Amino acid sequence: MVLLTLMALVVIGVVRLRNLFAVVILSSAYSFLMASVLIVLDAVDVAMTEAAVGAGVSTVLMLAALYLTKVEEAAPRHTPLLPMFVAVVIGAALVYGSVDMPNFGDAFTPVNTHVGSGYLVRSIPETGVDNVVSSVLASYRGYDTLGETVVVFTAGIGVLLLLRRNKRSRSKD
Repeated sequence: MVLLTLMALVVIGVVRLRNLFAVVILSSAYSFLMASVLIVLDAVDVAMTEAAVGAGVSTVLMLAALYLTKVEEAAPRHTPLLPMFVAVVIGAALVYGSVDMPNFGDAFTPVNTHVGSGYLVRSIPETGVDNVVSSVLASYRGYDTLGETVVVFTAGIGVLLLLRRNKRSRSKD
């Protein structure tokens, strides 16, 4: 609950601040908090990815993009009532959808009785990899991992192109 409370406070800070550098730093802190939550949930591999991509690479890319923009966010032209209403409705729908979920750690959930045991039984014979987590990430979820890599690569290329364009425009002046 402490981590979730800290995450909520960071989100409130991100929404309230107009200084974009502070928003980037708070976003990085949010990623570290999310990685901590994932560690508590025993998803260490996902936590390491969140820390590397969310706090590391994303922060560097956002700081590089911030280099090309203004430091302060422009004041909104309209009241944020419609976006706030949409966020509250979606939040309420998510809470409503989670009410019927099984208890955390329940051994008799479909994930633990069907999916997880299937991976444990089939992963070594099907993939030839001795580590079940590695076989799931590299073999069963290979396209997902490839997609994540493509997204990060594309973001990096985009920032490099923005920085290169900025250097060209300065050299012509």
